[in-house]
Amino acid sequence: MAHILIVDDEMTIRELLKFNLEKEGYRVTCAADGEEALAFMDNTKYDLVLLDLMLPGVNGLEVCRKMRSDRTLANIPVIMLTAKGEEIDKVLGLELGADDYITKPFGVRELLARIKVRLRRTSLEKDEEVITRGDLKIELNSFTVTIRGEAIDFTPKEFELLRLLVSHPGKVYTRDELLEKIWGYEYPGDTRTVDVHIRHVRQKVEKDPANPEYIETVRGIGYRFKGKS
Repeated sequence: MAHILIVDDEMTIRELLKFNLEKEGYRVTCAADGEEALAFMDNTKYDLVLLDLMLPGVNGLEVCRKMRSDRTLANIPVIMLTAKGEEIDKVLGLELGADDYITKPFGVRELLARIKVRLRRTSLEKDEEVITRGDLKIELNSFTVTIRGEAIDFTPKEFELLRLLVSHPGKVYTRDELLEKIWGYEYPGDTRTVDVHIRHVRQKVEKDPANPEYIETVRGIGYRFKGKS
């Protein structure tokens, strides 16, 4: 069963999450601050991290940034826990590579559902498969994206988003459809999640992200992949 790292400075939250996750069969490790969490990740491979935003010392945003800049940690899914309701905090978390967020107080059942979705959707395909579109190549078995011969690092959510669009060239996906297909549940009205990830993907695959060759914005609707097959 998946090994989950809980990072939260509140003991009651850690104990509550640990109890419920272990009851579901997960292996669980707890860290009380960002520095401890990063030390744990240096020595142990985790399948998912539940990361509090407001941590003493090294905060959750900095932990997330360091994870995404470390090749060995970059693909670990991160669900950010935050008691702050400001939109800017949620957007910052997504900008730094968090895959999801949930605002305290939260329902344990909802969190467990999100964890299951995240783990299911980030598992790699066992069968070898390669998708090629022009200068873009996606190797599904190795979670690799190559553009113009150069391998580019992608977070799990960026990879899933690119794979979906590339697999259906010309098809227009609304933001709501992308939320449902990639995230597996609804952010009520929060389609900025899609826009943030689309921007990240464009920065990695487009020669000029302001004038995209591959991922096109369909004004008022959503996005589509327009590269040649």
